[in-house]
Amino acid sequence: MDLFEYMRSARQEKEAPLAARMRPRTLDEVVGQEHIIGKDRLLYRAIMADRLSSVIFYGPPGTGKTTLARVIANTTSAEFAQINATEAGKKDMEEVVKRAGEVQGMYGKRTILFIDEIHRFHKGQQDYLLPFVEDGTLILIGATTENPYFEVNGALLSRSVIFELKPLPSDAVKELIRRAVSDRERGMGSYDAVIDEDAVDFLAEMSDGDARHALNAVELGVMTTQRGADGKIHITLETARECIQKRVLRYDRTGDNHYDTISAFIKSMRGSDPDAAVYYLARMLCAGEEPAYLARRIMICAAEDVGNADPNALVVATNASLAAERIGMPEAQIILAQAAAYVACAPKSNASCSAIMEAVAAVEETGNLPIPPHLQDAHYAGASKLGHGAGYKYAHDYPGHYVKQQYLPYELSGREFYRPTGNGYEEKIREHMKRLRENSDG
Repeated sequence: MDLFEYMRSARQEKEAPLAARMRPRTLDEVVGQEHIIGKDRLLYRAIMADRLSSVIFYGPPGTGKTTLARVIANTTSAEFAQINATEAGKKDMEEVVKRAGEVQGMYGKRTILFIDEIHRFHKGQQDYLLPFVEDGTLILIGATTENPYFEVNGALLSRSVIFELKPLPSDAVKELIRRAVSDRERGMGSYDAVIDEDAVDFLAEMSDGDARHALNAVELGVMTTQRGADGKIHITLETARECIQKRVLRYDRTGDNHYDTISAFIKSMRGSDPDAAVYYLARMLCAGEEPAYLARRIMICAAEDVGNADPNALVVATNASLAAERIGMPEAQIILAQAAAYVACAPKSNASCSAIMEAVAAVEETGNLPIPPHLQDAHYAGASKLGHGAGYKYAHDYPGHYVKQQYLPYELSGREFYRPTGNGYEEKIREHMKRLRENSDG
């Protein structure tokens, strides 16, 4: 690097956003994520010993994935290369691989390749890296906000250790905020700013574990606030509220967080917890989830998990879907909340769901078994000559509108698929069916 490149690099670093300038440079500067970089943890030991193998960092934005990669770059004796999967193509990877081979051959040094947003690479791009990771030409560090088990090739996963980063705890974000305000080298310390503790608490809470979001708000506050009579910039609670007006909602309708949240929503309804069900419903609606999608999930839960224990649950869910479609947001949230709460509070039975699953399995196992002749269609000319419909007993001609006869194929005689539980209305169904069979047998 010549003098002009050094000066340009220094100027770019000075002008970079606060969150970028405050990235930790060593493991000792990192806050949070003790579950993977605590001093007794594998990743900490591997970094300090410079014996890192391929890893994938997975977690929400602002939790330190790129930071850890930078720390490794500052710590390791290996060559370090970085590309972003949203911009890089095969040519970029070929250049990295070529350089890695040269460095390994001439100096015996390994090359660590950090790929940010690795889930953006398609299968072919990921496959290209595989042989070089396998033979040790490259040590891969991948960073992704998406679940790697969904987005990264199994072959790469099997050769990497996956570390999941969690949203930073509130105390860690508070420490970063205070450090950013006071640090005179990389932070806002040269502006002679002070921040009130209630403002620190508010920013940490509203950032929801995203350090970048909190530091962006700090920078905005310092840069836009007039100095007080004492010559200092005071970041008050009111200033903090202006700089971060809405809580961060980590929710991607096509990503991992979507599946986690909808799973929690369904399991809360199934588990008869209306409070949790309405809470997760609110989270998804606030994040912009389609009301029609949520209405479909409520209808499915009403059929699958409530079933005939309360047949009205499906009626409520279906009508709520129609009403929400006709009315639209924001009022549709009230209708969806009513339906979700009803389904959550209803007695539960998966007997209907189990019945169809078992019946499908029987069909797949036995194929198209002959339908008993007396059940076959007898409404066309010549049906009687084939014996179709012969011997059929019309149920309404018998006491109780029931008569015992063979309905299942003879090969499945005696099989039970629908077994009503003792919950809710299904108890009445069970008792009714029991009486029919006992009277018929008697």
